[in-house]
Amino acid sequence: MPSAPGAGASPLRQRSFVLFLLSRILSQGAIQVQTVAVGWQMYELSDSALDLGLLGLAGFLPILLLTLPAGHVADAYPRVIVVGLCRLALGGVVLVLGIGTLAGWMGREAIFALVATLGVARAFEMPAQQALLPGVVPAALFPRAVSLSTTCNQLATIGGPALSGSLVAVGGAAAAYLPAAVALLVSAVLAFLIAAPRQARVTGVGGAARFFEGVTFLRTRPVLLGAISLDMVAVLLGAVVALYPVYARDILLTGPWGLGLLRAAPAVGAMGMGLLLAWRPLGAGSGRRMFAAVIVFGVAITIFALSTSLVLSLAILVAAGAADVVSVVVRQSLVQLG
Repeated sequence: MPSAPGAGASPLRQRSFVLFLLSRILSQGAIQVQTVAVGWQMYELSDSALDLGLLGLAGFLPILLLTLPAGHVADAYPRVIVVGLCRLALGGVVLVLGIGTLAGWMGREAIFALVATLGVARAFEMPAQQALLPGVVPAALFPRAVSLSTTCNQLATIGGPALSGSLVAVGGAAAAYLPAAVALLVSAVLAFLIAAPRQARVTGVGGAARFFEGVTFLRTRPVLLGAISLDMVAVLLGAVVALYPVYARDILLTGPWGLGLLRAAPAVGAMGMGLLLAWRPLGAGSGRRMFAAVIVFGVAITIFALSTSLVLSLAILVAAGAADVVSVVVRQSLVQLG
C-alpha cells in the first residue's frame, strides 16, 4: 500500500508510482518503436497499401474482440501480475520479430500473426494498467499522479516513433525491434516490483451483463451517445495512420525517419492542446467546440491526403492531434457528468 503523503508530498516520492511510471514509459515507447518498424517492414516486403490496412486490423481486432474478457481479468486477478505478464509477452513477441528479421525468415504471414499476438497482449494489458494507477498512490496525490503519467506517456508517444525512424534508417527493422524488446522486458520486471495494492474481488454480474448495462446507460443519454458516435465516425473515416509508410516513402519521398516524424506529429499536437486545456478549460459551449474540433480534424486529414510536402504534412498532423484532444476532453466530461 502507498504511504500517506505529507505536506508538499510528490507522487515521485512513492516507490510504487515511480516503478509504475518507469514501466509505462518504457512500454509505451517500445510499442511506438515496434509499430513504426513493423509498418515500414511490411510495406518494404509487400509493397501493398492493402497489407498495411490489414496489419492495422490485425493489431486492433483482438483489442476489440477481447474488451469484455480483458476487463473481467483486470477486475478478477492481481493487476500487477496481469500487467507484468502482458509486458513479458509483448517483449517476447517483439524479440521474435527482431530475431526473425535478422535471420531472414520474417515474411508477411508471420508478421500478421505476431502483430495479432501483440494485439491480444495489449488487450489485456491496457485495462489492467488503467485500473492499477489509483492503487499505487494515495488519493490526495492521485490528480498529480495522473498528470505526470499522462505527460510522460505523451512524451514516450512522441519520442518512440522518432527514435524508431532513426534506428530503422540506420540498421533496418531489426535495429528497432531488439532495443524495443529489451525495453519491454525491463518494463515487465519493473511492473512485477510494484507493491500490489488491495483489490476487491469482483462479484455479481458478469462482463456481458455490464456491457448491456452500458448500452442502456447510453440509450438514456442521447447527448453522450451522439458525442461518442460523432467521434467514432470521424476517427474511423479519418484513420490514415496505417498508410503513413505509403506517404513517407512514395508521396513525401522520405525514408523511415520521415515515417517516425509522421507518427510522432499527432502526439505533439495532443500534448500541446492538453497543456492548453489544463491552463484554460473549455467551460461553457464545449459542445460547439467539439463540433468545431471534428471539422478541423476532417479538414486537416483532407489536406494531409493531398500534401506532397513533409513540413506541411507534419504541421497538419499536429493540428489534427490537437483537434482530437478537444473531442476527447468533451466526451470524457460528458461521461463524468452523465
